[in-house]
Amino acid sequence: MLAPVVCHNQLAKNIHDTCSQFGAAHRWGPGENETGMNRLALTDADKAVRDWFVKEAKGLGCEVEVDDMGNIWAIRGGVSDSRPTQDGSGKRLPPVIMGSHLDTQPRGGRYDGVLGVMAGLEALRVLKERDIKTWRPVGVVCWTNEEGARFPVSMVSSGVWAGEIPLGKAHSLKEVAGQEGKTMMEELERIGYLGDKKCSYEEMPMAAHFELHIEQGPVLEAKGKKVGVVRGSQAYKWFTVEVVGKEAHTGTTPYAQRADAFMAANSMIHYARWTGEEQDVLVSVGVFQVFPGSVNTIPGRVKFSLDIRSSSTDKLAQFVERHLRPKFDSIAKNVGANSQPCSVTWQEDTNSPAQLFDEGCCQAVKVSALSVLAAECQGNMEKAVGLVKYNMVSGAGHDSVHTAKRCPTSMIFVPSKGGLSHHPEEFTSEEDCVRGAQVLLESVLRFDREVWREDYERETAVE
Repeated sequence: MLAPVVCHNQLAKNIHDTCSQFGAAHRWGPGENETGMNRLALTDADKAVRDWFVKEAKGLGCEVEVDDMGNIWAIRGGVSDSRPTQDGSGKRLPPVIMGSHLDTQPRGGRYDGVLGVMAGLEALRVLKERDIKTWRPVGVVCWTNEEGARFPVSMVSSGVWAGEIPLGKAHSLKEVAGQEGKTMMEELERIGYLGDKKCSYEEMPMAAHFELHIEQGPVLEAKGKKVGVVRGSQAYKWFTVEVVGKEAHTGTTPYAQRADAFMAANSMIHYARWTGEEQDVLVSVGVFQVFPGSVNTIPGRVKFSLDIRSSSTDKLAQFVERHLRPKFDSIAKNVGANSQPCSVTWQEDTNSPAQLFDEGCCQAVKVSALSVLAAECQGNMEKAVGLVKYNMVSGAGHDSVHTAKRCPTSMIFVPSKGGLSHHPEEFTSEEDCVRGAQVLLESVLRFDREVWREDYERETAVE
């Protein structure tokens, strides 16, 4: 293998100690670590785990900076830091970054996002303890509100960094379920993570972004693979749909006089799911709100979320525009044979086109995966090749989708037991976590050595 081995016990300890202390919830078994998580972005539990991360990173000799979206950047210096730059600016070369997130779903597990951050931290620990020099600075970024569970735009902070989401829009996002309607800006200030650095690919450039993540699906486990090389992600859109009818008394209003927003919304959701199956497009509703929420009042307003995903950006757009929007309008105007019309409006919350990752980064992951698995197989490369799943497409969105727009990016998948994620019983074995962390570390070192060679050849050519 290219790199020293990541500490087996330390990685597991960091994952479970931080999960148990900061946001553990939804116990599903008697074991010490058999709980899920409820660590929504910018809550007190999120602040606590952020404080822990900053302390650990500084203890490893990293420079730590926080940007104005609350993203935490922990950077370990490289050999190139002491070299004069060609443009005379004195700025260090952009770092090679390992990134993911520490926020969870309200009923989430212990590995989604958490594994990627903790593995990055362990990679930095190995580099420090073994005194391994890198050409470029190497670091970890902890992205804010990746899940979009509290503030309803997923990957919002990496989106701001990439210039895809305006900072003002992100700061003004209101929490989904909070009665007080706190904004991201207010909560960043409250917990002390509204940094003074600008969240921008221009202000905080990266040479590359590598992300280790659990698969969150059944493919690796079902096919007996140990590592997935991810070549890109599928497209998805999030919408908030609002249906407006008219509140009325349930006991005195005949069917023919009702404008029942609930019944209209129910028909829309049923149609979307049925048509999605027919068109091979994934459609899900995760939030459904009924107003005024009284047993004996016909609902006058309903809001629900739509999560729509497809392998093709164009196919997804056509599905929404040709199928859903016209049908939803039709349903609203004619809820039933003897009902009054309703109205329907759409709000697009997230638009994430299908994204391909960088070939060079993917190659670094592929070679590193084979190196790690060959060592496990006592040098049997043929067996190692059979344990890698190539050219995977992520069905979920990740911060790497946004970083790929501005710098070379790739992802590494490790198996999820039963394909389960966004669930308290989400599980990835300790062995799979460590293997993924080892592949992450080797991928970063391989990429760094390649850019070291390229930078040296460039400098030599100038001389």
